[in-house]
Amino acid sequence: MDLISMQRLELNFFERDTEIVAKELLGKWLIFDGPAGPVGGVIVETEAYLGLRDPACHSARGCTRRNKVMFGPAGKIYIYLIYGIYYCLNVTTAALDRPEAVLFRAIEPRLGIEYMQRQRNKLKLQDLCSGPGKLMQALGLDNSLNGSSAIDGPIGFYQEKTEPVFEIVESTRVGISQAKDWPLRFYIKGNQYISKP
Repeated sequence: MDLISMQRLELNFFERDTEIVAKELLGKWLIFDGPAGPVGGVIVETEAYLGLRDPACHSARGCTRRNKVMFGPAGKIYIYLIYGIYYCLNVTTAALDRPEAVLFRAIEPRLGIEYMQRQRNKLKLQDLCSGPGKLMQALGLDNSLNGSSAIDGPIGFYQEKTEPVFEIVESTRVGISQAKDWPLRFYIKGNQYISKP
């Protein structure tokens, strides 16, 4: 893929309703321009977290050292650790008074595949980025870029000149105990790279 032919998403894309952003990120590209060069792929699965009104959202319990990025502006990278093992990648959304974010659950690997295979010690493409922890490991990311800009930082989001056509499936979120029946997980129907809840 020729990155020059793609347009990077700007701040106004993220300063909108979080559910809309989560859906419209599907089919866009997530690219980390790191030491190994550009690595990433097409976003195929996301989850929306709706701030203070969402008991499953980190910010619902107030601002802490861990979640303070969520209480800043939209368009920031929010990375946190779960189970003391896996990092998760999010981007902040909505207005300044709405600490909300979109979690990236899976991408379809397209750039730097050999690098991702080494990072994951896996060869099968479906095993590389089909889950939030796998995705971070494949990209070689940790929390060092927490709070960085999604607008001009090393983790960016891009759209092709011709938008792909697909159907979006809405379902309940994965791996949470509160508000687990809220239909805020979105994925591309029939895509073989989504996570397996």
